Amino acid sequence: MAPTTPSSPTKTTHPGRRWLFALLKIAVILLLGTAAYTWLTLSWSYSKGERAGYVQKISQKGWVCKTWEGELAMVTMPGTLSEKFTFTVPDDSVVKLINESMGHRVVLTYEQHTGIPTTCFGETGYFVRDVQRVLEDIVTGDSRAAPVPLQPVSEQNPASLPKP
Repeated sequence: MAPTTPSSPTKTTHPGRRWLFALLKIAVILLLGTAAYTWLTLSWSYSKGERAGYVQKISQKGWVCKTWEGELAMVTMPGTLSEKFTFTVPDDSVVKLINESMGHRVVLTYEQHTGIPTTCFGETGYFVRDVQRVLEDIVTGDSRAAPVPLQPVSEQNPASLPKP
């Protein structure tokens, strides 16, 4: 009997492995696409503007993603019904300014972002970037937004307030 030689192993790829690599490539492409879309919606502003009124509430919400959410009551004239403007504040320093201006008429500068895929960045599409207290001249009825040191009215020095 002649000795048998071991047959050389042939290199075959398992068909399941090809599918696994294809699915992995698709998952990576979808993940990168979602990340790029999220970055685009958060960096590109659909609209920018200002809203004036009285901040009714500001609170941190969320089970996993904690965001600052607030409500602004926009009153056109005393005695009329107010319209509510809900907003999100991504910056803690702006939250501090809003908390210090509670009870006073303020102007909120915001950017609107549409199409954000998750509420982890905020429950609304309106992101407040700045807040200014409105000064009202009782004699003339003139009101304007001006950066005012946010401290209790009893502690403010009238000479330090900006002149109209």
